[in-house]
Amino acid sequence: MIPQRDFSIAIIDPNVLSGLGLQQILSDMMPKVEICTFLSFDELQACSEQTFVHYFVASRIYFEHALFFRNNASRSIVLVNGDLQVQGVPTLNVCQDQKSLVKSIMRLHHQGHSPHHPGMPLEMPHGNPAVMTQIQMPTPLLSPREQEVAIMLAKGLINKEIADRLNISTTTVITHRKNIMEKLRARSMVDIIIHVVVNGLVDVGEL
Repeated sequence: MIPQRDFSIAIIDPNVLSGLGLQQILSDMMPKVEICTFLSFDELQACSEQTFVHYFVASRIYFEHALFFRNNASRSIVLVNGDLQVQGVPTLNVCQDQKSLVKSIMRLHHQGHSPHHPGMPLEMPHGNPAVMTQIQMPTPLLSPREQEVAIMLAKGLINKEIADRLNISTTTVITHRKNIMEKLRARSMVDIIIHVVVNGLVDVGEL
């Protein structure tokens, strides 16, 4: 039996590597949410006692069991390879690098702020909750200057570009970057992107 938490998300994908990769990304973004993976629709159905707030479902399985997922359209996100669109259902292109995939998930979260499609229960990696459609703003972890640097890092600027824009030395930028990583307990640039978007420091469309 899968342990029940406040929120659970199902990934239904016969591609083991793809499913595990998405599971890791979602777990990093939503550490208090149970992320369950299934290789087939039958495996999902066998877990009938579990309630899921979202289904991330491979396109083939979606079309094979369209009635079920259309009945759960507000909770279903179809995993696609490329720019395939599915009418009436959000899609997520899994053929992206990790950074781009995180941005796409963030966009899904923001686009989901409507009565017809609930937002994902996004949480900060360090444990501050942003449950469903309402993001709770935590006490700032970063100084104003560190926030500026974090935003520019999230936008893809390199150290020298940040130094030039802020009129500081590259060494100072590197120091800020080290402090940001430590304060956020960030393991990669993905964690910085999550932080600046979830805390409203930058709109995901700007990244």
